[in-house]
Amino acid sequence: RAESGLGIGLTIVKSLVRLHGGTVEAFSEGPGKGSEFLIRLPLVQLGDGLAARSKENVSEIAPAPISGKTRRVLIVDDNQDSAEMLAELLKDAGHSVMVAYDGPSAILMAPQLKPEVMLIDIGLPSMNGYELARRLKAIPELANTSLFALTGYGQEADRQRSLEAGFQDHLVKPVNLTRLESILASLR
Repeated sequence: RAESGLGIGLTIVKSLVRLHGGTVEAFSEGPGKGSEFLIRLPLVQLGDGLAARSKENVSEIAPAPISGKTRRVLIVDDNQDSAEMLAELLKDAGHSVMVAYDGPSAILMAPQLKPEVMLIDIGLPSMNGYELARRLKAIPELANTSLFALTGYGQEADRQRSLEAGFQDHLVKPVNLTRLESILASLR
């Protein structure tokens, strides 16, 4: 791989295409030969009523939450691209989403925002996600907030450390959006 990345691009494409009822296929002639991706989306026929609506009115229609429940979510990740992409996907699913890019900012924001869910990267600068979880658990206003580790660290020892720090679950990047939506839907 010539460029480093998050490794979530194709996962995001697949999730978005599925949301629209489409499919993604990948083709390659082998290592070093490149890849080709085929995206198929269903053709939608607009009725007379919809076709007549202006773009302004159509864009005002809020997407329904995939889970059926709208959640207040705070994402804490120092990788701004990753945080913003996940935030957009969750917003598109109907959730209210805020983003913090480090632990100290999250500690200041969370008691005021009172998120139902926090998705926290473990590899944060200045204060790692484990320490952030411990500190958040000590804030009375966040007693009902569910904390989820969102990280590239996927070993069993990493998962155990997350649970010990107070996380409800340990999600490995790239996050499976179907699983994340299922988790959000199952929360009380």
